[in-house]
Amino acid sequence: MNSVLLQTPIAYLKTVGPTRAKLLKEQLGIHTYQDLLHFFPNRYVDRTQFHHINQLEASQAEVQIVGVITQIETIPQKKGSRLVAKFLDNTGALDLVWFKGAKWIKESIKPNTPYVIFGKISVFQGRFNMAHPDMELLENYQANNRIGLQAIYPSTERLSNANMGNRFMLRAMEQLFNECGSAFEETLSASILENLKLLQRSTALFHIHFPKDAKMLSRAAARLKFEELFFIQLQLIRKNLVRKNKIKGLPFSNVGAYFNNFYNNQLPFELTNAQKRVIKEIRTDVGSNAQMNRLLQGDVGSGKTIVAVMAILFALDNGFQACLMAPTEILANQHFKGVSELLEPLGIRVALLTGSVRKSARKPLLQSLQEGELKVLIGTHALLEDTVVYKNLGLAIIDEQHRFGVAQRAKLWHKNTLPPHVLVMTATPIPRTLAMSIYGDLDISVIDELPPGRKEIKTVWRSDSHRLSVFKFIKEEILKGRQVYIVYPLINESEALDYKDLMDGYDSISRSFPAPEFQVSIVHGQMKAAAKAYEMERFVKGETQIMVATTVIEVGVNVPNASVMVIESAERFGLSQLHQLRGRVGRGAEQSFCILMSGNKVSQEGKTRLETMVASSDGFEIAEVDLKLRGPGDLMGTQQSGVLQLKIADIVKDAALLKKAREVSVTILKSDPSLDSIENKPILLAYRALVKHKNIWNYIS
Repeated sequence: MNSVLLQTPIAYLKTVGPTRAKLLKEQLGIHTYQDLLHFFPNRYVDRTQFHHINQLEASQAEVQIVGVITQIETIPQKKGSRLVAKFLDNTGALDLVWFKGAKWIKESIKPNTPYVIFGKISVFQGRFNMAHPDMELLENYQANNRIGLQAIYPSTERLSNANMGNRFMLRAMEQLFNECGSAFEETLSASILENLKLLQRSTALFHIHFPKDAKMLSRAAARLKFEELFFIQLQLIRKNLVRKNKIKGLPFSNVGAYFNNFYNNQLPFELTNAQKRVIKEIRTDVGSNAQMNRLLQGDVGSGKTIVAVMAILFALDNGFQACLMAPTEILANQHFKGVSELLEPLGIRVALLTGSVRKSARKPLLQSLQEGELKVLIGTHALLEDTVVYKNLGLAIIDEQHRFGVAQRAKLWHKNTLPPHVLVMTATPIPRTLAMSIYGDLDISVIDELPPGRKEIKTVWRSDSHRLSVFKFIKEEILKGRQVYIVYPLINESEALDYKDLMDGYDSISRSFPAPEFQVSIVHGQMKAAAKAYEMERFVKGETQIMVATTVIEVGVNVPNASVMVIESAERFGLSQLHQLRGRVGRGAEQSFCILMSGNKVSQEGKTRLETMVASSDGFEIAEVDLKLRGPGDLMGTQQSGVLQLKIADIVKDAALLKKAREVSVTILKSDPSLDSIENKPILLAYRALVKHKNIWNYIS
């Protein structure tokens, strides 16, 4: 089957035509034969079972009956009329009812001729009826493909109103197979098919739309899911290999005075084995001839900053500059403070560049950067501006990178003649299946060990009715000299309701914890940067005991003396966000607590989230639950929209298939990186077609 034929506009398919093609494009995104072929059913109904009318029950979902229509009448009603036909089998009678298209249906019905009807049963005035049944002459039913499980396709109201419901989709799909034959080109090698016992592609495509039975449907789905996941993995791994082979890296050949002095004399604490392993992986990357593109995952408080600092020292020891980009000013300031404290004893100047830096201070900073005198620059997306020019940028570190768009991240590549080494860091644990699919072209390092001496944060869930006892506990902690965060869910800062929640909460806290005995800070996204920084600084210095805030403090605030995190309306947060917020405490030597406050009524999903938080402190375990609850699109956020819009596979349910697809991809590309062998020719041709017609993603990581 020539792949060119599959690019034929859908209007040319018999039974479709221009008018219907326009609706298919608008409603379902079906533009070509290939789009239709890959428009998979969302469920199936068993068309092998037939019922008798005298066996029907009102609770049955959908039934199939053979019988004849003996009489038809049009019954007037308040608005228009309805068409009612009497349908009989040899055990009884029921009514068939139509509220739309009555004239066309009445003219097309053949009385006293055997029909197969299919639909949902209901009872009206003591009689069984079936509204808008799926009807087909018995002889046609027996002659076509629709014996067995029948596919039910996703649809819309506009399509139903245009008589383009499931019957139309099935006819269009039949016509597609009639025109194209069944010999769709194979996309996998013979050895893959044999080793994994997969169906031929043409067989799988036929049985996904017209399954003979449940067993064939299962085998067809497995083959097509594997194929979809395989080509995603193939592209990601191939891209990684191409980058390593073709994109020359900046050579960091020396481990010099900066690194050795810091490691031997300045380390503030003993590194964990996980941190040592990750530093070794980074050292190997930057010491090779290839450009590093590595994702560093580490749970909240696992010590990613020290790893980033040591990567920066690799760059400086080899005569290069380094930058660290964070998504918010708060986080950029936090990094600046932490990195400066570690590097300035070595005589290394660190500068900060954010939107708040004044023009008078910005000019000399940019000049010293361009001349190479300034070696380390930390900031927000201000680092991407055209006026920011480096003398020789060797390392770019991006923190919480999922908050930056692809185009923003790509801009960093062009800040040097050769692209800098890239280290992407995230404190948002990413489930293994998602990491394989979103970041499959990056090398991945994980810090899976917390520094010694950290106590596990005690997490409890309390409803509004326990508020007084929670306030009593907060007072006890403050009297011990501790500090407290109280966070409100400002989901969207333009929503008046959310803002009101925060301000009402602040008023309530101020009344319950009155001055001068207690001091309360407030921080939210509508405040000016200077005001935010002032309030943050007061809390950091211990001048205020309570910080009332929105999720702006989710990342980047490090106050070891804060031992209590209260999260208001916790049921409104995602799991990963709850976990991030919890990580703001537990940074000191004292026992810390996280209190999840909710309303007295919580949805089942909300209960699952809150119970998961109470039961587990493992970020990766929590992320797996989050992935199951929310799916990959929501988990990655709007900036990654379009990610993993899979046609048939599901990375949660098909995790085992995804793992296998990645293993097979790695094995093939290790032995045949260019896919030049005769054995891999089908894979290469399919891969080229997918890339050409943009049916596969092209990430910039």
